Amino acid sequence: MKLATDATHCDDLMKALEGFREDGAPVVHRWGVVLADRLAAGARLLVAGNGGSAAQAQHLTAELVGRYRDDRPAFSALALHADTSATTAIANDYGVREIFARQVAAHGRAGDVLMLLSTSGASANLLAAATQAQRLGLTVWALTGPAPNPLGGAGHEALYVDAAAGATVQELHLVAVHMLCESFDLAVERQAAARRRPAGRWTAMAGEGGL
Repeated sequence: MKLATDATHCDDLMKALEGFREDGAPVVHRWGVVLADRLAAGARLLVAGNGGSAAQAQHLTAELVGRYRDDRPAFSALALHADTSATTAIANDYGVREIFARQVAAHGRAGDVLMLLSTSGASANLLAAATQAQRLGLTVWALTGPAPNPLGGAGHEALYVDAAAGATVQELHLVAVHMLCESFDLAVERQAAARRRPAGRWTAMAGEGGL
């Protein structure tokens, strides 16, 4: 087997990043704004992935429950693979295909967001989770490898990373996670600034003058 050199790996990443910056960045920004509105209103984010994508999923939820850069309120976000007791019990009793769908059924509510990460876009357990989420009224986003793939069409919106190697796809997924957190935090700060903004003169007069 011929292995890529370090330079080739960097070249592949740079090429994929160019396309992602053009096509993916606006999608990630929009997702961050939507997510800030939903979570501020009491919804939650559920995230799922397998293997390296599971690590990316947990990275994202950690940034939202904790913080990305600056201090801000905590928000509800769950990585569905992280409960090992539930995951292994579901796999044992219902099969691996149901490990995420069963948890979506337990935790998901209409208005929540389910984000699914997959380099292949073909994982049966993620497809089952998307189907369950659609049934319950969740918004489903997919972050995948090259299009077309089954997961990309299983939700409401998908962001595809056009790269041949799974490692490059995962590296761009991490970029997407950080950009999503950046957009989310900026939207949260705008919400906070709007709440701090003093009432306009007309509002103050209306309150005082018996209108």
